[in-house]
Amino acid sequence: MAYTNEHFKKVREAQSRSYSPYSKFKVGAYLRTKDGNEFYGANVENAAYGEAICAERSSLVAAISQGYNPGDFESLTITVDADNPSSPCGSCRQVIKELCDDDMPIYLTNHKGDMIETNINDLLPLGFSGKDLNI
Repeated sequence: MAYTNEHFKKVREAQSRSYSPYSKFKVGAYLRTKDGNEFYGANVENAAYGEAICAERSSLVAAISQGYNPGDFESLTITVDADNPSSPCGSCRQVIKELCDDDMPIYLTNHKGDMIETNINDLLPLGFSGKDLNI
């Protein structure tokens, strides 16, 4: 499925669930599975900053905890309230590499509706995951 206005609408809904009292940087993630199910993620901060979780990881963890497997995902849309779309942090890139197909579309958006389409191979070149262990 190609990027549509529905992706943007749903990722903004996810972003509205952000708990970001410290950074004030609200991030939302909308994960769509190949069978059409949807998972929403939002960043959840903590006063112990290292204990925060990003929106991208929260959407993927929700899907895995509901019985989905690596490779079951169709696309991931991420949004921020910034002048330009932002890409996932390093930790999120590693989790995406582990759980998603290398060519799965990742749509980076912002509050203005700007969109950049990418994938994990572009975001994490020469990345390593369980796929490399030949298990």
